[in-house]
Amino acid sequence: MRLRAGATSDSELEAIIHAGGRRGQIYAALKGLRDKYADLIRSRYPKIPRRISGYDLDQLLPENGFHVARALVGTEGTCVTVIEATTRLVHSPPYKSLLVLGYPDVYRAADHVVELMACGPTGLEGLDDRLIDGMKKLNMHPQDLRLLPEGGGWLVVEFGGDSKAESDDKARAAMAALKASPAAPTMKLYDDPRTKKLIWKIRESGLGATARVPGQAPTWEGWEDSAVPPASLGRYLRELRRLFDRYQYACSLYGHFGQGCVHTRIDFDLESQSGIDRYKAFMDDATDLVVSLGGSLSGEHGDGQSKAQFLSKMFGSELVEAFREFKTIWDPRGRMNPGKVVNPYRIDQNLRLGASYRPPRLATHFTFPDDRRSFAFATTRCVGIGECRREHDGTMCPSYRVTHDEEHSTRGRARLLFEMLEGEPLTRGWRDDHVREALDLCLACKGCKGDCPVKVDMATYKAEFLSHYYEKRIRPRSAYAMGFIHRWARLASCAPRIVNAIARAPLTSNLAKAVAGIAQQRSIPSFADRTFVQWFRSRTVHPDAARLPAQKVLLWPDTFNNYFHPDTAIAATEILERAGCEVVLPARSLCCGRPLYDYGFLRQARRMLLEILAELQPHLEDNASVVVLEPSCLAVFRDELLNLFPDDALAKRLAQQSCSLAEFLMTRVQGYSAPRLSQSILLHGHCHQKALGGVGHEECLLKEMGATVTVSDSGCCGMAGSFGFEANHYDVSTNVGELVLLPAVRAASPDTLIVADGFSCREQVEQCTGRRAVHLAHALKAAGRESAVQKDRPAEEQMLPAVAWRTFPVELAATVLIGAGVTLGALGAWQWRRR
Repeated sequence: MRLRAGATSDSELEAIIHAGGRRGQIYAALKGLRDKYADLIRSRYPKIPRRISGYDLDQLLPENGFHVARALVGTEGTCVTVIEATTRLVHSPPYKSLLVLGYPDVYRAADHVVELMACGPTGLEGLDDRLIDGMKKLNMHPQDLRLLPEGGGWLVVEFGGDSKAESDDKARAAMAALKASPAAPTMKLYDDPRTKKLIWKIRESGLGATARVPGQAPTWEGWEDSAVPPASLGRYLRELRRLFDRYQYACSLYGHFGQGCVHTRIDFDLESQSGIDRYKAFMDDATDLVVSLGGSLSGEHGDGQSKAQFLSKMFGSELVEAFREFKTIWDPRGRMNPGKVVNPYRIDQNLRLGASYRPPRLATHFTFPDDRRSFAFATTRCVGIGECRREHDGTMCPSYRVTHDEEHSTRGRARLLFEMLEGEPLTRGWRDDHVREALDLCLACKGCKGDCPVKVDMATYKAEFLSHYYEKRIRPRSAYAMGFIHRWARLASCAPRIVNAIARAPLTSNLAKAVAGIAQQRSIPSFADRTFVQWFRSRTVHPDAARLPAQKVLLWPDTFNNYFHPDTAIAATEILERAGCEVVLPARSLCCGRPLYDYGFLRQARRMLLEILAELQPHLEDNASVVVLEPSCLAVFRDELLNLFPDDALAKRLAQQSCSLAEFLMTRVQGYSAPRLSQSILLHGHCHQKALGGVGHEECLLKEMGATVTVSDSGCCGMAGSFGFEANHYDVSTNVGELVLLPAVRAASPDTLIVADGFSCREQVEQCTGRRAVHLAHALKAAGRESAVQKDRPAEEQMLPAVAWRTFPVELAATVLIGAGVTLGALGAWQWRRR
């Protein structure tokens, strides 16, 4: 039956009952329930701003208008399915000012909540020092944390108004009142939108900063949203901390302090029987505490299974019986979300882990050092926040933003991997096609590693899964054509002009793309006539370099900048030498193996890293910095390398001594003076770059040069290495790019220089917009040449006359002519051997 419900007057109620039918029956039963329990409801329901525990039977009282819809709010799917809802909006003032107050501790901060609420804020949030410590250990918002005033507990207070002056005046009035108090807090007032956003990000990161802190036990929900009257908040937090200490739990406290709602995740031991017994005892005592202060077990998220068994302590047995009757009115057969709120499961039933949890011991390539060295435990990292389902800001999760399908979100994929290892409902383990299909559209952008509050690393999980899924199986042809690009590029460099001539012919170009699994819409790139390494070995050293004291730096000649775009590496060499550095290269031809991870070739990737460590050992022991121009290659040295070799001292040195060009110039060259560049710049960060540190060094360097820099909050470009070249991913690739980046590039004026260090990012920009993004090295080399830039011509073509822009883009697909032949030969030989 479909039913539209809302407030009901006495006359309407009588008419509905008189009309009979299922609706009349329900309303008659609800009226009877209200009349039976009205006095108990009035006396036992907490009078607090936040209460979601139990059912909202108080909404059926005459003074509340017999509001059936509101009585159903928060029933957690145990009574009805909501198809449509009309919500009551709260006015959001157009201008807001943010006041942050620092106190010696969070308890004294809580003591001032009532005083501040009298000032009429639109929001009042609180957080403690343990939360900030967790963020520091996770390297979350390191720059933003400096914005907080001195203290050990903070209140974030927002004031609104119809003008900036009005909101500022309200905040200053509150500051004046606080300054007059005997224990005045430290204060900072923010009215700049960008800074306010950074402060709110600190508060919003609370869950992520407490779920998986390095060196600490994982934390869990269970007592995560209790609420008390705001006047009792200080006392409640002190008593709750004593309870934590008694049970030896260490956790932070934060939440919606203006409404008395407290968030916390607790390091319950839910994997041993003794730990579970301690958890149950704590929950019992915590319930007694919150009830003694007139509070609620749940102030926001609901009771579900974890707290419903304690509802009798909060409401009494008679009202719990009323809850049962209320559910029966709507769900007489008890089929709606059973075991929740009414007749609940025990809190130790259906635990995700539990005393019987025995994760499978898997032989994996990655070691997962931050997850007990267990891939199984890594799959429990996701706590279901759903940040990966957001539509704006950040990088995560590009495939979800295009498909809007839960299985293509980070959360959905993490859940599937957990179920795969549990063997229920997925039963095929590493060979499960459901998991492979969910991971197929993962761009391996590492956006989740940077944006996910608990740092789920789906790119690594995907690589590990694919390595096992394809064990003793043939991979898609694109995996061989593009995964081993370093080999095909080396072969093609022997006769680049011949390869390029064949690649430009329409017939052979289309054939090559078809054989290699590349989208026909993509362009076949060209090889450079001379590789960067060839140029370096035969060059004359820049004359400025001989006059400067030399600081040794190893410039990493990655596959893309060596074989396809040597001009970028040449520019970087000249910049480094002008900065007083002695530039050296590895003696051997090496590749970090970045494309191999996208296809699960982890044995080969591991061998390549061992070769690199052996080759670079003398340079690393000489403390030479390793400057890496391609962000995805730098990510290998800082991320995959340490996951594969967490205990290797040389691997740690390579990770520590590797850096980007901007990072090197800004932090490792003493007294570096950047050349002037009075240019408007649109700066786009590669996904791996953003996940492992961001583009702060690039932005600072360009601003120091005098450029006007706009950092594009564009997420993933959509190319994602070879992903966007593959025929079955082309549409997703371009749709991802069209979310933010490509429209931003088209909107940029011709005299705006587009800077993107990522090779694939530059390819996506050029192939989809016709504009040419440049590496930071080109911007640095061109500094000083921009004085005569014409506003109606693309800046990159005017500022970089020495760059020989090719007719065709430069990326992985360039190798298909050789790679396709080798691939077909290898596949044919493999099939023949099987016969």
